[in-house]
Amino acid sequence: MTDLAHLKFYATQPHTCSYLPDEQATTLFLDPQKPIDLTTYSQLSELGFRRSGDHLYRPHCRTCTACVPARIPADAFEPTASQKRIIKRNRDIQVTATLPRIDEEIYDLYARYINSRHSDGDMYPPSREQFSSFLVRKWPFSLFYEFRLDGRLVAVAVTDQMLNGLSAVYTFYEPAEQRRSLGRYAILWQIEEARRSGLVALYLGYWIKNCRKMNYKTEYRPIEMLVNQRWVQVN
Repeated sequence: MTDLAHLKFYATQPHTCSYLPDEQATTLFLDPQKPIDLTTYSQLSELGFRRSGDHLYRPHCRTCTACVPARIPADAFEPTASQKRIIKRNRDIQVTATLPRIDEEIYDLYARYINSRHSDGDMYPPSREQFSSFLVRKWPFSLFYEFRLDGRLVAVAVTDQMLNGLSAVYTFYEPAEQRRSLGRYAILWQIEEARRSGLVALYLGYWIKNCRKMNYKTEYRPIEMLVNQRWVQVN
C-alpha cells in the first residue's frame, strides 16, 4: 500500500465553477511529478479523487460541498425495468477493449458527440489536441471500450481499471442513435463488466444535486456516495 501521508498535493486558485456558475471552485490535485501507479490511484479513488488526463484531482472548495463522489456497487446493482429494456435493445452491439488512441473513426465520433450534445460546455469546440490530452493517456490501467454495431463504431467508454473497481472516465457516442440510449447502456455494460471481473464498483465521478447534467447518475440503484469520508449506500 502507498503511504498517502507522504504524497504532495496542490490547490488551484479559485475559479468559476463549470457546473454551478454562481460558485467559485478550487481543485486539489496530486503532484504532477508523482507517477500515477495503480495502487495510489485505487487508494485515492476511495477518497473521492478522479483522473483527468495526467492528473488525479478532487474538488476542494471553501464554501461549497455540492460535488459528491458517487459509485455503483457492482454486486448489489439491480437494473430497473427501463434499464432492462435498454440492455435488450442493445444486445446486438459488440464491445471490445483496445488501448487508448486517436484515429479518424474515433475522433470523428467524439467531434460529432461534442458538437451535438455539449456545444455549451468547456469542451466545445472539439479539437484533436484537447481529445489527446484529456483521453489518450497511455497508462497501463486505461482502456477504450469500443461499442460496435455491425462493425460501425457507435460509442466509446474511456475506462480505468483499478484494484477496487472500474472508473468511468468519459463516454462519447453517436448522437443520431437516440433510441438506443447509448450513454446509459455504456454505464450498464461497465457495471456488469465490473461484476464479471470481481471488482467492487463502477466509479461515476461526482454527483451534484442542482446540476441537471448529473441527474442521470442517481438512476442506478443502489448508489454509494462519499459523505464525511465514508461511502454511504442510497437505495
